[in-house]
Amino acid sequence: METPTHNLKTRLEEGGPLIGSLVTVPSPDIAEIMARIGFDYLWIETEHAPMGFVHAQTLIQAVGGRCPCLVRIPDKGEVWVKKALDIGCDGIVVPQIRSAAEVQQIVQWSLYPPVGQRSVGVSRAHGYGMTFREYVRTVNDELVIVIQAEHVEAVENIESIAAVPGVDAVLIGPFDLSGSLGVLGQTHHPRVVEAIERVRLGCRAAGVPLGIFASDVSMATEYIEKGFSLIALSMDAFFLWQSAQAALEEVRGQTGTGGA
Repeated sequence: METPTHNLKTRLEEGGPLIGSLVTVPSPDIAEIMARIGFDYLWIETEHAPMGFVHAQTLIQAVGGRCPCLVRIPDKGEVWVKKALDIGCDGIVVPQIRSAAEVQQIVQWSLYPPVGQRSVGVSRAHGYGMTFREYVRTVNDELVIVIQAEHVEAVENIESIAAVPGVDAVLIGPFDLSGSLGVLGQTHHPRVVEAIERVRLGCRAAGVPLGIFASDVSMATEYIEKGFSLIALSMDAFFLWQSAQAALEEVRGQTGTGGA
């Protein structure tokens, strides 16, 4: 039986941790399975995954309100904001933010007048027109806007970025951040650790919830202990191959059989 979507915005305001995961495979079955596990939210990935907004909408429909769905848009342009919100997600994750001016524009594109300047369309988010008035009346108070600090410029501007009204969380992308610092993939390099700490302190001073991608349990635990409240724990593809690999290695170890 499906349960109503919990208000992610309220839960962020109350404090974390909230633990979600990325859905990168455009399969409704996988999205439904992930939604049944008990994650606090799911992150539908359209920046790097091979899926468009038809796929993303299908995955949200498969989740069926069991948990909130955030959509990471492919780029920080207005058209992507509109498309993601109109398919009925609970919020967006915006990649590669580097300045407060970019954040201000994202907030304006995301919220309806008179607060913002989101353009009006009629789609799944509005019940295909059947719940248009209700949606427009409530969405500004319920929508979650997560911006990503994953470039050295975002780190340098974190105080002004975190001060923009309308931002519900700042989420660090440690792998892209490491690349912008010249140490790609070295997420525990001193330069990366220092940059993450600056973002953490900037967000804490502004009272903005802080999130981060954690590729494994140990990383997630480390960041939760440091006060991160929005954790993106691994992704569907990782869970699939890691579980399969572990099971295969265990069977072969117990039976003494080798590979083909």
